[in-house]
Amino acid sequence: MSLGRFQVPNRLADSIHAAGRSRRWSRMTFGVVLAAMGGWLLAGITSSPNGTGDVPEAEFHMARLIHGDYGRAGFRFWGRPYWAIDYPLAEQNFLPALRETTTIDVADDSRHLEITDDRIFHYPFLFMQQPGLGNWNPTALEAERMREYLLRGGFLVVDDLHGEYDWRVLESGMRRVFPDRPIVEIPEDDPLLNDFFLLDKLTQIPGQRHLRRGSGGGTVAQMQGPPSLRGIYDDHGILMVIINFNIDMGDGWEHAGDRPYPIGMSALAYQFGVNYVIYAMTH
Repeated sequence: MSLGRFQVPNRLADSIHAAGRSRRWSRMTFGVVLAAMGGWLLAGITSSPNGTGDVPEAEFHMARLIHGDYGRAGFRFWGRPYWAIDYPLAEQNFLPALRETTTIDVADDSRHLEITDDRIFHYPFLFMQQPGLGNWNPTALEAERMREYLLRGGFLVVDDLHGEYDWRVLESGMRRVFPDRPIVEIPEDDPLLNDFFLLDKLTQIPGQRHLRRGSGGGTVAQMQGPPSLRGIYDDHGILMVIINFNIDMGDGWEHAGDRPYPIGMSALAYQFGVNYVIYAMTH
């Protein structure tokens, strides 16, 4: 997939450039800290909830779903469990952009919660990354709690899912959550795709690891399949679950302002994220 020119809205371009300036500062800081303290101190992330509050700190407060500590990965901070693969830079970049682009009161960071944590019901927007590589395998209790969370109005976004192995893992887990509800392709006329930005769901957002230098010197993406936006609907035709398949929205957030990650792909990742949040808050 060739990554050509992409029209970037001015507000999003400003947010992406600001993220790049912040990253250049944080890279220098990281080098100093690494030399002084040792890289292992920055390698891991605790599985305890981020922050100490029991309730959201703003009108919108995103929660990351802790789904086990299997695996270790990460682009800058090697050693992240898969559920935290793009943390903290994804939130550091996207949440200010959400605040600047909309009038929503946005918390500065995400909470990190297991589905069995009762506080999960205070956070109606749940972000789940890399359940495939993380071998997400919910227990009966976890599946029951996920089903309850979604049927009570919660909203789940699954991201960074690639290839048939990842899909089988997710599909198996979701079958435990909703044995009677199918995962379907989200149609082009769904309000999700035009509730703020007009989105083309066939435009693929690559991960940093998918980028290669093309024969003509440009940046190309080698993906594991075509993009697919899938979901699970409730009885009233409202999305409860969105699945970014062969799409890496989180990397678009994390690498905003980075080279050689294309600015147009970060802008698109921001636009998808904004639409998801607005949909979750208005449906």
